[in-house]
Amino acid sequence: MSTPLTTSPFLVPSDGSFRLADRSTSLPKDHPACKNRKRQLSQAKEELDELQHRFFADGSQALLLVFQAMDAAGKDSTIRRVLSGINPAGFRVHSFGAPSSLERGHDFLWRLNTRLPERGRIGVFNRSHYEEVLVVRVNPGFLAGQGIDPSGDLDALFDQRFQAIRSWESHLKSSKTTVVKFFLNVSREEQRKRLLARLDEPSKNWKFNGSDLDTRAKWDQYMAAYQDALNETSTADSPWFCIPADDKKSMRVVVAQELVKILSALNPKYPVMPEDERAKMGEYRRILEADQ
Repeated sequence: MSTPLTTSPFLVPSDGSFRLADRSTSLPKDHPACKNRKRQLSQAKEELDELQHRFFADGSQALLLVFQAMDAAGKDSTIRRVLSGINPAGFRVHSFGAPSSLERGHDFLWRLNTRLPERGRIGVFNRSHYEEVLVVRVNPGFLAGQGIDPSGDLDALFDQRFQAIRSWESHLKSSKTTVVKFFLNVSREEQRKRLLARLDEPSKNWKFNGSDLDTRAKWDQYMAAYQDALNETSTADSPWFCIPADDKKSMRVVVAQELVKILSALNPKYPVMPEDERAKMGEYRRILEADQ
């Protein structure tokens, strides 16, 4: 069995024992992440900047971060606030919406491969392949657009998809790409408040979509789908983290601190100059100092 990438109270175990109802959507008020949040986030971002600089220079491995959540949980703002200090040359964000007709004509993992980060880079998926075992599981009618009979054996179908995801993420790990997944766990009541804010504030109106209410009406089904997905696909090499999301500021602190731990565990190192080149450094210095 692989050694876990990191330890954390927010880590989803890989033994299938995860129960979403046991995970709070908010942190205790005395939790460290609830204190001096601005300072803590700033400190974590400084550490991330230095680690990402090493990661980019090392160039031997890639990191893929996956963010999944219910509507209004704070995916966009978390990605923006936590990663804003990182060199943009070293990471890229992809947001996945409904698959196109071309994408529906291939297997559900096909559209991801061209968007994977290259070695030395950090990739971010804002929603991802997990939509195919979350949204599609709750709304199996979408399968018809993929050429799959939605009245068939859906338990077997989604078991196959879970296996495909585990195998794909394991393949990525063996190819030097580590996949780490974050579920931002917002409560139904907090989501209601945030959706109302989108209606009340003109600057947020554009974020609201009537389909959000259709999704909200199936809350219990989505929670069951998330619990199954996290249990089936959280592994030592490609773990899930379940992050309390009712307080966005504390959530961002937790995500940033977990990313620091993850990048530290990957242990990126600055390249060492070959001895033959190092031996020439004195000569290089002499040439530069004389070039005035």
